Amino acid sequence: MKTQPDWGAWVAQMECALALELDDARRAELQIQLTRMAAMAAPLMAFPLDDRLEVAGVFHP
Repeated sequence: MKTQPDWGAWVAQMECALALELDDARRAELQIQLTRMAAMAAPLMAFPLDDRLEVAGVFHP
């Protein structure tokens, strides 16, 4: 069973790391948007991939 990320803690860490000062309303809205994005990404992240599958192409100039 997977647990949900603590978006409040993540936002607080990013505020410190990026030297941002968000007000409570912006902080709350950001947490809502992060929760929505995580929900949209969940089915894609759960899609099983073959272990032998190349995950990305390699650029050759």
